[in-house]
Amino acid sequence: VSIADGYGKVTEEPMAVALHANVGLMHAAMPIFNPWCDRTPMIIFGATGPVDAHRRRPWIDWIHTAKDQASIIRDYTKWDGQPGSPQAAVESVLRANQITRTPPYGPVYICLDAGLQEAPLTEELAVPDAARFTAPPSPAVPKDSLQKALTAINQAKFPLILMGRVSRNQPDWDNRVRFAETIGAAVLTSSNDPASFPTTHALHLAAPCVRPSKDATALIERADLIISLDWLDLAGVFRLSLGNAQTQVPTDKTVIHVSLDSVRTNGWSMDHQALAAVDIPILAEPDQFVAQILEELDAKKTPKAKARPEMKEIPHWNNATLSKSSPAPGQPMTLWDMAMTIREFAKGKPVTFAPLPIAWPGEPYEFDGPLSFMGNDGGGAVGTGPGHSIGAALALKESDRITVGVIGDGDYLMGVNALWTASHFEIPVMIVAADNRSYYNDEMHQERVAQMRDRPPQNRWIGQRIDNPRVDLVAMARAQGFESEEPVSTSEALSAALKRGAEIVANGGRYFIDSLVQPGYADAGPDQRAAVGKK
Repeated sequence: VSIADGYGKVTEEPMAVALHANVGLMHAAMPIFNPWCDRTPMIIFGATGPVDAHRRRPWIDWIHTAKDQASIIRDYTKWDGQPGSPQAAVESVLRANQITRTPPYGPVYICLDAGLQEAPLTEELAVPDAARFTAPPSPAVPKDSLQKALTAINQAKFPLILMGRVSRNQPDWDNRVRFAETIGAAVLTSSNDPASFPTTHALHLAAPCVRPSKDATALIERADLIISLDWLDLAGVFRLSLGNAQTQVPTDKTVIHVSLDSVRTNGWSMDHQALAAVDIPILAEPDQFVAQILEELDAKKTPKAKARPEMKEIPHWNNATLSKSSPAPGQPMTLWDMAMTIREFAKGKPVTFAPLPIAWPGEPYEFDGPLSFMGNDGGGAVGTGPGHSIGAALALKESDRITVGVIGDGDYLMGVNALWTASHFEIPVMIVAADNRSYYNDEMHQERVAQMRDRPPQNRWIGQRIDNPRVDLVAMARAQGFESEEPVSTSEALSAALKRGAEIVANGGRYFIDSLVQPGYADAGPDQRAAVGKK
């Protein structure tokens, strides 16, 4: 399921997945939640034991039979069906394909009765032309909403575009760049989502981040118009940056919010986030909105907006000199050093980062196209990084791109069996583990809770350290057909390993790097932060 998720993130096309009865579905429940949260298409086939109890074989068929099996995942799939005949199964597949491909995307599930599967056909099966059952095109933006948006844009002194969940299509990427340039808007992107706008562009004025950074907060505070292109957690970004509750005390800024997401909101999952107050709600795909806005601006022969003086004053974070730290003798590199080394490796190369760790800093990002980065794990799950990396690599197998999955050691250990699949199907990919020998995000959470409760914070490691004995990550990769080397602990060694790995992947191989890092978040530190601000 994670491989299908990674594949769908790249292609925006559904991969089919087959799961074994109720036990397979229960095993896959968490990875199914991820494409639900990430709005990724996927068709899942499963089965229940014979619905007719008279046809169940002793023991095994009984434990593999469940009544309303789809109820396990119904709250986080777009649709499910359990057809009662072979002909009905044809319709279920056509319907599932249509629904999963209709934005906002998401997984669908078809449960097939094992008794039905084993029964002989009693009549000829009719399979129609699938082309007549395709998904409809995205709805157009109503003309009235388009005019309201244009009026708000024309009146804005400091427009800010929040680039959220958008397409992987290159022409759409180009349109988004032209839109920002034409209206002279500043741009923010989220490291939760796949690459949506060039990070080195002069209008991308703060580093991508999971939560608003100091620079991002400053932009949000200065903006008088916010254009949200399906931004994940719009209300939350205002609360984090402006300090109000947003829903109860809405921002005083004008807000345009373009999204189809509300059409699949349900009462079980809270992934729809807090309710945002908006002035111009637009029920459409963001790229559809951008295309129509550009048509209107082109028709009016609107020139590109002149650079706003207040934006000229803001230094571009990507131009700063970002130095590395100096670890103490015998200590491995920091996560910041690792990120800067990988940034240097990827510069000028067609690299696709499948996932990156949640603690990865935004400053090293240099994304120049829609396939530069595939976003993080939308469901906040565990063990999906290897599968996401391999699914993305499968989608890009025939391209010239180098797929790199940078994942935590805990994520690696929980999903390491996916590496065998990459070897078996000869999928070229490089996996790099940020190996701090800890589930460090939880370790820091335990420290915060300990401080709140006046308990010893030095006990934060309990239940979180992956050490004593240390797990041999390299041996696990080699056992499943990956080439590898001894763990690296310095920027220089990592740089050399990345170069070797890229050559192997370019020749169709698979490579694993165990990159030892100090436990800790990838913070630039006061000296680098100051350098970013001064530059």
